[in-house]
Amino acid sequence: MEAWHLIAGLGNPGTEYASTRHNAGFMVVERLARRWNVVWTLESKFSGRVAKADFQGRRVVLCEPQTYMNLSGDAVVAVKEFYKTPQLGVLIVVDDADLELGHLRLRASGSSGGHHGLESVENRLGTGDYARLRVGIGRRESEGREITGHVLGRFSSEEQAVLEKVLDRAVSQVECWLVDGTAVAMNRFNGAVEASMQKDS
Repeated sequence: MEAWHLIAGLGNPGTEYASTRHNAGFMVVERLARRWNVVWTLESKFSGRVAKADFQGRRVVLCEPQTYMNLSGDAVVAVKEFYKTPQLGVLIVVDDADLELGHLRLRASGSSGGHHGLESVENRLGTGDYARLRVGIGRRESEGREITGHVLGRFSSEEQAVLEKVLDRAVSQVECWLVDGTAVAMNRFNGAVEASMQKDS
């Protein structure tokens, strides 16, 4: 039987963090759940929310850790071990302040890049060899490296219009990753949303 794939979107739980830039990972997996018409359940044994789906013959478990960002790895590893997901079947979706808003970047492996959620996942998995999809949220030049206020802020109405396109593209990229693999999904969707649309046309 087909092994389970695990797609974890990282963010912070609670209404005060809903729709903030740092929760872009939550937004992607929530949009996947809506597209696939699957229901979330809160699982205390995982310290997270999960939703199970079947996409073109692939068994998928979506996960939203409810541990806060810097402990995301606890929930990810708990779900991975329970569903016996192989390393190649793990995809982590996160926000990235070093990517401009409107850009997506999927990689098969890599470093955390200072992202606390990815640091937690890497520490708990014991490796950086897992796929990660970074959703650009940009940064304000005046903030330098101190961006807490920015990432925990909400998107402006202008940014929201771009975000909607990005989330739709991210969902399509995840579906492509499931069916065709990382290399194809990277080639087809990485980069700016507008450029990706032209690439597909």
